Amino acid sequence: MSTATSSPAAAESPAAKLNKMAESLGAIARPLIKAITFLLPIMISMTGKAYKIYKTLPHNVVKFWVGFIFCFFGGLYPVTFAAIQAAEHGGRKKVAEALTDLSDEAIKILEASKKDDKEDLDKDGKADVEEIDGKALMMRKVQLVLTKMDPEKVDKAIASMYRVWLSVVAVLTLQFARVITLSLSISDFFFTPYDKYIVPVINKVMPQQYQKWTPVVGGWVIKFFAMSLAWYIQSIISAFTSALSGGLMMSRAAYDFIVARGWTLGGMIAKNHEESVIDEIMSYLFAAGGFLFQFWIGFDMPFPFNLLLWPLELTEFYIRWTITKKA
Repeated sequence: MSTATSSPAAAESPAAKLNKMAESLGAIARPLIKAITFLLPIMISMTGKAYKIYKTLPHNVVKFWVGFIFCFFGGLYPVTFAAIQAAEHGGRKKVAEALTDLSDEAIKILEASKKDDKEDLDKDGKADVEEIDGKALMMRKVQLVLTKMDPEKVDKAIASMYRVWLSVVAVLTLQFARVITLSLSISDFFFTPYDKYIVPVINKVMPQQYQKWTPVVGGWVIKFFAMSLAWYIQSIISAFTSALSGGLMMSRAAYDFIVARGWTLGGMIAKNHEESVIDEIMSYLFAAGGFLFQFWIGFDMPFPFNLLLWPLELTEFYIRWTITKKA
């Protein structure tokens, strides 16, 4: 006669696991909801104010600063800037409308949540949300979102943004196809000597049952190295080209500013930039300064600015991963 024993973890039902997961989420629900309620309105308000300031700026000022960003930072975030340019031609207006709709829905839900936080149905002088545990609070807020949200409006906004994203990814995949090809060529070049000379050496000290992992893990490392090297080379190319285009934007904006002020600098400044070489000379100087600056910082945002610009860093990494993951 044999007896079967099972551990508590093995005997745990799916319902019990889901209940534990809900309890874990409930533990962080209260601070998470407070953080979202506090930060999201600030972010939406700051974005709206920044856009209003942008709309009031003169065209030359906007053009100069856009050129400055491309000239001095184009090689640091080449894919992100390329995505912005692709979105400009492939649906920037649709994305702006979708973000406006989503922010309106978010504000509406946050206002309803603030009212819910003050609700005291039992009239005991204490808000109802303070008298329930984290799990119940999470369920209460989920129900509030489901009842206050306009699902068709949100679905339309997300679908619109996703369509633009797919078009941007398609453009970037074609634009940076040479990076993928270069990385595959580099990995193939290094994998042959690795497999022939290094794998046998590693297998001499590797237990036999793990030797099958040696070429696989090595292949992952080589592909990561090849992809990093290929993107570094692309960063240099992007830094050079963006420095040229950004420098030209800066020089043309500065030239138009000088003409608008009526400054002739002793007859050197013509009313039409096509009749002068001053703007070309300035563009070369700006481009040289922009490329040398990017070369000096190693085509990577230095500390602590990389911490301040972490959204750009994360966006750049995600888009690179998206367009190269199929390789």
